[in-house]
Amino acid sequence: MEVVESLRGEVDPIVHIHSLVGQRFRVHDRYEVGREKIREYARAVQDFHPVHWDEDTAAAYGYPSLVAPPTFTGLLVGSVLTAMSKILVSINLTTTVQTDQVLDFHQPLLVGDEITSNISLYSYRQAFGGDIIVIENAITNQREELVVTAYATVMARSETTTDSDTFATTVEKIVRQDLAEPAEVTPWPVPLREPQPPTPSARVRGFDSVSVGMELPGRTVGLSLGDLINYTGVSGDPNPIHWHTEAAELVGLERGVVAHGMLTMALGAGYITSWVDDPGALRQYCVRLTSPVYVGADGRSEIEYHGKVKSVDPETRTATIALTATHAGKKIFGRATATVQLS
Repeated sequence: MEVVESLRGEVDPIVHIHSLVGQRFRVHDRYEVGREKIREYARAVQDFHPVHWDEDTAAAYGYPSLVAPPTFTGLLVGSVLTAMSKILVSINLTTTVQTDQVLDFHQPLLVGDEITSNISLYSYRQAFGGDIIVIENAITNQREELVVTAYATVMARSETTTDSDTFATTVEKIVRQDLAEPAEVTPWPVPLREPQPPTPSARVRGFDSVSVGMELPGRTVGLSLGDLINYTGVSGDPNPIHWHTEAAELVGLERGVVAHGMLTMALGAGYITSWVDDPGALRQYCVRLTSPVYVGADGRSEIEYHGKVKSVDPETRTATIALTATHAGKKIFGRATATVQLS
């Protein structure tokens, strides 16, 4: 990390950012997955599959302990962005907007696992008046095995503006005062080890019961301002656009506060895994976030989820599902797909 710090002010910032593409850094702050945190998170994302809640049911599915919901590692997003702010030069990460998220699942995340973020700048380009950054987070457990590989695309600004300064001042006044200092970050050239995917539970939906064009039953999910505040606390996301109207308006959200993109994704993941009937069967989840979900003046909103089997692969016994999510008659996801393992 000292190498990165020593380069500040000595080279062209954009040249330096390009030089960082592909370099991996380890965040030296392990996160231990707790039983009650899994339940707390599952409640926040309205995922009531029993393997997240009951040890006996988890055991019946072949798991030694409770299983974390698929998007649980979204809890690391704040620490990852903070760590990246130490690595990148002249990029303002306080007003980033996430546009895409890809999650590759290597094995289920269980109670007692200790996970570590291994981050890298996957790609960088300037477009649409901002900086398009793809951050890769290869999340490993205590055995140095990959659990999830996450790719987040965010848009940031390399130059501050009056609006961004005003937003930063507002944030400083209203966010909680105990935000932690970023953990130590050091270069990490160690190869990462991908485990064999686990054998799906016998309870997983059977391959022969699935066909191309098959439609999943729809689901409507309600969100209130209380749900957004709860998710903010559970996830540790300090961004006030999810609970403070003035902050939302300062960044152009004219109708007020909006749901977290990761929350809308988590609700979609729960919709898919409840259909396949095993959260550990999710292999990949890709979402392009295109439209915000506003929680209106009355503090309530709804999202409608629908899915359709796009393709099946007899060799791997997997199916890919096209996911749609709409709010107030408008699609909130662009291209969204989930690949699931079938029995």
